[in-house]
Amino acid sequence: MRQLTLNIKESKFQAFLNFIKTLDYVEIPEVEKKALSEFQESLDQVKLMQEGKIEKQPVEDFLH
Repeated sequence: MRQLTLNIKESKFQAFLNFIKTLDYVEIPEVEKKALSEFQESLDQVKLMQEGKIEKQPVEDFLH
């Protein structure tokens, strides 16, 4: 099996992920599914912070 790294616009990420899940010849290991889901959540939070919809967390709080 071969691997491919893709850069996908954030706004199209979920649609693309849903599409590749329908392909019987593409394998997404469970660990990667969880990581992708968590990464998407993080991107969504960053977007909300940039839009001022949620409060930014000081780096000191994040590290502790």
